[in-house]
Amino acid sequence: MQMLMPEPQIFVERTLALIKPDVVDKEEEIEDLILRSGFLIVQKRTLQLSPEQCSNFYADQYGKVFFPNLTAYMSSGPLVAMVLARYCAVSHWKELLGPSNSIRARRTHPHSLRAIYGTDDLRNALHGSLSISSAEREIRFMFPEVILEPIPAGQRARDYLNLYVKPTLLAGLTALCKEKPADPM
Repeated sequence: MQMLMPEPQIFVERTLALIKPDVVDKEEEIEDLILRSGFLIVQKRTLQLSPEQCSNFYADQYGKVFFPNLTAYMSSGPLVAMVLARYCAVSHWKELLGPSNSIRARRTHPHSLRAIYGTDDLRNALHGSLSISSAEREIRFMFPEVILEPIPAGQRARDYLNLYVKPTLLAGLTALCKEKPADPM
């Protein structure tokens, strides 16, 4: 039976999403699309980065031709930083974003967020982390007060559920069954 039905596992990843300065006015619309795509917005903040902060955030792009334009663009106005969570968050977010060049995204991925909201290669509306490790680094940069603990998986997740979640649920559901309120909410 185990071969047919593997044990369920809890895998939740986090990734960083940035709504860039030129589309901040579309924040509600973009957040709605994010939520409808199965993401949970764990944290959110609006901030404006200085050119120096942008240089630090995009340090891996340093030396590239577009770097000065990128830091000027990203520091040109407020942006919205969000921590998104879901199963395979990094890859799902990259898929929802589409190619980084918005013009190419319109041709190859017309329903992607960058195709809808972006204007060109630089002004592509949204940012997404490239990997789990870059997501952790970028989340720490945008939300320095957050403590990123590793999300338990496999046996650690089952142990956590058995130790903390199941007893609480059992006690609550038992009390609910004993009381049998007309309106359980």
